[in-house]
Amino acid sequence: MEYRHEPVLLKEVINFLAPKPGGLYLDCTVGGGGHTWALAARAGTTGRVIGIDRDPTALEAAGKRLEPFSSRVSLVRGDFKDLKGLLEKLGVRAVDGVVFDLGVSSLQLDDPGRGFTYQKDAPLDMRMDPGARTTAADLVNELPVTALTRIIKSYGEERWARRIAEAIVSARRRGRIERTGELVEIIKGAIPAAARRRGPHPARRTFQALRIATNEELTNLDKALEVAVEFCRPGGRVCVISFHSLEDRIVKKTFQKLAADCTCPPGIPVCRCNGKKQVEVLTTKPVTASPAEVRWNPRARSAKLRAVMKL
Repeated sequence: MEYRHEPVLLKEVINFLAPKPGGLYLDCTVGGGGHTWALAARAGTTGRVIGIDRDPTALEAAGKRLEPFSSRVSLVRGDFKDLKGLLEKLGVRAVDGVVFDLGVSSLQLDDPGRGFTYQKDAPLDMRMDPGARTTAADLVNELPVTALTRIIKSYGEERWARRIAEAIVSARRRGRIERTGELVEIIKGAIPAAARRRGPHPARRTFQALRIATNEELTNLDKALEVAVEFCRPGGRVCVISFHSLEDRIVKKTFQKLAADCTCPPGIPVCRCNGKKQVEVLTTKPVTASPAEVRWNPRARSAKLRAVMKL
């Protein structure tokens, strides 16, 4: 599969990362390879870019797109939650910049067979890593109503979470829920008609919540950001693009913590931050897409970019 979609906020990411010839850069969420391409082009023949993704389909598509840079780009299957181990295994001691483009990729959304979208009927899967054990169908069919309510409310910020969870549990008594189309109709039936007529698609928040839970997208995100900063050389940058408030909140709080003065308890043998703040925040407010970008790429509408520089 060849994938040519342009990533969101590309110009802004490059401006903040300021890649230089000969540098070593890390793309923790390769997707279609757009950010990786831009970094490789600017790192020059003496530079190197490492791209990580847990989706083998994304890596295959990115590999084809990045073929002109094959001598300077290394693609690795893995999860950024295991970033430290991945970098140590690759023998990487320090990098000049890191980018995270969080959430589901357009490559995954555009493939209806993956089950990420509520707009087309498909198997209820939603796994970013096809080798992972748990699918969205497993959650929908096996979790009790309290757990489903918590997921839909916490990860989807859905007002009607309890009603939707109860409707799911009631529907699965008649048979296992296996397809996205079935789930969409259940959700529609659970939400009052007046509420369905306002705002986004009635299934959007629930599908977001199930996707996050299926892929454990928020688990250890803060730790991955800390590791990215740890591996940056002084002056290195970390850029993060998020697409909903839950991700952005974690990114914001993690960067604020790293930008604060040392909070290590007195008398500990080793102080990781050496009594000083670790980063300078480069984005006092999240950077968003321009109206022009949103017009040709609607996915950019909800994107927020935050960046820090290692001190």
